[in-house]
Amino acid sequence: MNRPTTALLAALDALLAVAIGIGIPLVMLTILWAVQFDLAIDWSVFWRSAVDFWMLGNGVDLRIALDPQTAAQLALDQAAVPFEIGIAPLGFALLTVFLGRRSGLRLGQSAHPVLGLVVGMLTVAALAALAWQSAQSDVATPSLRQAVLFVPFVYGLGLLLGIVPSVLRERTALFAWFARQVHRIPAPELPLVATALRGGAMIATGLVAVAGLAVALLLVIQYSTVVSLYESLQSGIAGGAGLTLAQLALMPNIVVWAASWMLGPGFVLGTGSAVTPLGTQLGLIPSLPVFGALPQGSPLGFAALIVPVAIAFLVAVVLRPRLRGGVGEDRAAGRAARPGFGPVSVGRVVATGVGMGLVAASILALLALWAGGAMGPGRLADVGPDPAMVWLWAAVEFSVACTVGLLASGVRFGASETKSAVKPTTADDPPRVPAEVKASTPR
Repeated sequence: MNRPTTALLAALDALLAVAIGIGIPLVMLTILWAVQFDLAIDWSVFWRSAVDFWMLGNGVDLRIALDPQTAAQLALDQAAVPFEIGIAPLGFALLTVFLGRRSGLRLGQSAHPVLGLVVGMLTVAALAALAWQSAQSDVATPSLRQAVLFVPFVYGLGLLLGIVPSVLRERTALFAWFARQVHRIPAPELPLVATALRGGAMIATGLVAVAGLAVALLLVIQYSTVVSLYESLQSGIAGGAGLTLAQLALMPNIVVWAASWMLGPGFVLGTGSAVTPLGTQLGLIPSLPVFGALPQGSPLGFAALIVPVAIAFLVAVVLRPRLRGGVGEDRAAGRAARPGFGPVSVGRVVATGVGMGLVAASILALLALWAGGAMGPGRLADVGPDPAMVWLWAAVEFSVACTVGLLASGVRFGASETKSAVKPTTADDPPRVPAEVKASTPR
């Protein structure tokens, strides 16, 4: 594809991503408008709500200013004072990343992927600014600066996730540049750096996956409690469907909260509350049925602390052979063997284990940062895990577990391994015949 075609397709993909992101809540709210409110309310109210919810899901804060009557009906502390909602329902962010990745996979096969990346992000920024302008109201006001920065950033992240694999697979000029940057890393350190990055990503992914399974199991166990909370809200069919959509958008946040709970620091649902493996202490919380599945303090909570350690240990054991690299891996990758891929010292193994822990801790801390925020006025301004505590707990647990896993995988180190691999020959020793010669000698 030439440059104009690449730019046009990138802009159309960006337009489609924005339309789908706003359209999902808009369809549900329109059904609610027709069924629950009998078309009596101005439809533009639901348009603004859909845009606000989409922007909130992509990291844009909303400033809420309620009238005194509505604030009194909510019975929330400091509801009459303008407040911000900053928690991002990550389901919408994942949708934006997914749509961006689909576009990136196509752009990566073109001759101008960087142009497509820039055009796509600029198009999303322009559409976000237009959506922000159409969503102005006296009740909810999204941040313009965050709308033109955060939404394109999330979409651009998806574009990169699609462009990079396509570029690596097609071996374009951009791939050659990337390969040159990688080969600038000293040969002895390359397998260590690669193992630390790969292992940290695997640990973070494994913990989030286990946390997702734990959330699903809790919802099944606490099914009756969740259903009773649905019934107590008396929201009707359309209202219940909208409430379910909102909870599905929050489900990635809850999975990250569960991962923080397994690590140890847990999370909060309001200032002064705590949900940790050691116990659960709650005050006034939002009326979401999914919160009926919150874990309660029990002796089994201590067992959850073993899960992150076990995941890190197993990943370290699996990746231990990659530390030595070698000629076989170089040939499999289609490049000449690089010197320095020999035995690894204990110090480098320990450094790699710590690196894996720091990489995993950094990924989880970023997820915790995005998964928390303000959910309402007063004490509800503090909801979610503390990113700093998540990073500290994860760095300590994963670094120790990864180091032990790397050292305990039964591989010899350093000079002892070299000495055993290269044994000096003497005059009394029989001559050694290579295996290839033995195989070719007729019997």
